[in-house]
Amino acid sequence: MRALPQLMVAPNGARRGKADHPALPMTLPEIVETACACFEAGADGLHLHLRDAEGRHLLDAGAYREALEELRRAVPEMAVQVTTEAAGAYAPPAQRAVALGSGADLVSVALREMAAEEPEAPGFYAACAERGIAVQHILYKAADFDLLARLVPDGLRAAEGLQLIFVLGRYSDGQESDARDLGPFLNRLAAREAPADWALCAFGRAETDCLRAAHAAGGKLRVGFENSLWHADGQVARDNAQRVRAVVEVCERG
Repeated sequence: MRALPQLMVAPNGARRGKADHPALPMTLPEIVETACACFEAGADGLHLHLRDAEGRHLLDAGAYREALEELRRAVPEMAVQVTTEAAGAYAPPAQRAVALGSGADLVSVALREMAAEEPEAPGFYAACAERGIAVQHILYKAADFDLLARLVPDGLRAAEGLQLIFVLGRYSDGQESDARDLGPFLNRLAAREAPADWALCAFGRAETDCLRAAHAAGGKLRVGFENSLWHADGQVARDNAQRVRAVVEVCERG
């Protein structure tokens, strides 16, 4: 299965809009333009969220197939990961349908959301594996490793290269992350017998500090307006590409 990219950009997410930042991409042409700019800035992956005509979060396998085709034409060297986020609008059957029917080889899935229909989860994860779809499991706190053990079949869970993303700050006050919160995730990760292919994303103004800590710990990174609009100095970024460039520079400095 395809490994996670080193630096993935998440340019929009399911909730923010133009009122939050005028450069946040909403339409497919805007997403494609952003992807090209972020690739030039140093991102080798894109976390893909689509919106409907009214700007609302959209899960539709056909729409994601179309978007993947456009992105593969425009920026063929960039890996594209499809979201399955519910965002309060979708249930697990729709989420599973997008993961299995969009034609993506990378998808992200929140363990907490799949737990809503727990008996279906092992079969879903097995079906993804059979089709060569790499699932990145979203963990919001270290205790979500216990959900991983419940929902994902033993063989897949124990495999080398299991894909994970640790999310800092999503449920904290003001959605502000803290790099110190990475520690409990790393402790649980160290208890695994096989290494995992893991990444970090972080909400709020401490995004850069959190990503620096993850990079130092050997993790991969996800940056972008889905999680944060701010540089390390508190200034609002001009666009997603500027955030990508800033994180690349921080990692190069070590």
